[in-house]
Amino acid sequence: MSHAATASAGRGSGDSPLRWWVLAMAAIAVSSSYYESDVIGSVADLLARQRGFSQSQIGMLNAIMNVPTVALALINGVLIDRYGAARIALWAAGIGVIGAALTAIGNPYELMVAGRFLFGMSEGAIFIALLAGLAQWFSRGGIALGASLYLSLARVGSYLENTSTAWAHSLFERGWQAPLWLGTGVTIVGLIAALVYYWMDRHPPVGAGARTAAPERVVWRDLLKFDMSYWYILGVHVLYASVFFPFRQTYAVEYFQHAKGLTRPEAGIANSWVFFAAIFATPLFGLLADRLGHRALMLVFGTLLLPLTFVVLGLTDLTLWVTTVMMGISWSLVPAVIWPATTLIVAPRRLGTALGLITLIQALGIAVSNLAAGWLADKAGAGAQNPAGYSVMLWFFFLLSLTALTSAVLLWRRETSPLGHGLEVSRSSAPAAA
Repeated sequence: MSHAATASAGRGSGDSPLRWWVLAMAAIAVSSSYYESDVIGSVADLLARQRGFSQSQIGMLNAIMNVPTVALALINGVLIDRYGAARIALWAAGIGVIGAALTAIGNPYELMVAGRFLFGMSEGAIFIALLAGLAQWFSRGGIALGASLYLSLARVGSYLENTSTAWAHSLFERGWQAPLWLGTGVTIVGLIAALVYYWMDRHPPVGAGARTAAPERVVWRDLLKFDMSYWYILGVHVLYASVFFPFRQTYAVEYFQHAKGLTRPEAGIANSWVFFAAIFATPLFGLLADRLGHRALMLVFGTLLLPLTFVVLGLTDLTLWVTTVMMGISWSLVPAVIWPATTLIVAPRRLGTALGLITLIQALGIAVSNLAAGWLADKAGAGAQNPAGYSVMLWFFFLLSLTALTSAVLLWRRETSPLGHGLEVSRSSAPAAA
């Protein structure tokens, strides 16, 4: 099948009302994955007190999930291109249930580790599979809204898990195992949603047309022959994530306590608002991208806020809420634009591979950035007794975010040239190519 025919098939049901049901099922499936991903943190103290786990053992339960992501990300993308997004999402959801159940059984410890490893295989595949699937159901002029709603609803899973200690308090009173079985139940709900999504993908509405081309033989030498727009946007993906996640998920709370004088609860609240606001703001930016276009320019603006955040943090005494708002806008805007923009740059027949490669390099970038930032902070003696020691870490994140901004500017320049893919055009229906 020709490139143009494949792209047309991928958008065949872009105007079908059924696409919103597809989005709902995808959101439930990925949200359940996000819930189970975070479940260890809520029972960490119970595992330490009731089972005598060390901090290293508890840390291993989350660290082991990243191993399959690095090892299998590109393979997952190839499988999506070969067998279809809906089928891979269903397989991944099934593996996730098995992994969650083994984690809940949890005895001996090695069985729990094996469960988390299996769940990592699921988590690494289901996100990109469902995103690739949505790109087949939503038209070019609506993919940013669809993808941003998907991302927003996915974070509901993390929010529900983080608040489960309150709304499922009785389960936590029973010990470490009951909350983990609750997580298993949530993954079963996700499996059911993935099954419904698979059924809808196999039974399109009358007149909607095919959504995907017939699977093609994988030509390995052609897998990485993407054009420069793809490599620029991959750079933004990797560099942005390598700044945002290490800082906000690993070091921000400690930094706010030691350098800004906040208590632990105050620091946690200030940090959490970045994620909470994204649940509501991400779809708004996605809708704006669909309506107005200028997607690459929006990425430049969103990425620019990142280095400015570290300038304000390190060189001014402005209230912490200034940088919380700046990073909150950035974190809401960039994901809302960058993932759907990627689907517009890459041909549908190679989208799974493209997303898999991004996921692979992104995971490596986050890991290296975490280690580098921690090493720099240790070398500078950063801590409660030496708040100034955090400055070198802030400079590291500032310089890395400037590199991300450079990639975004290069993408914008290319997309405003004749070699662009129409990212700056609103409601465009021109086929993407890569």
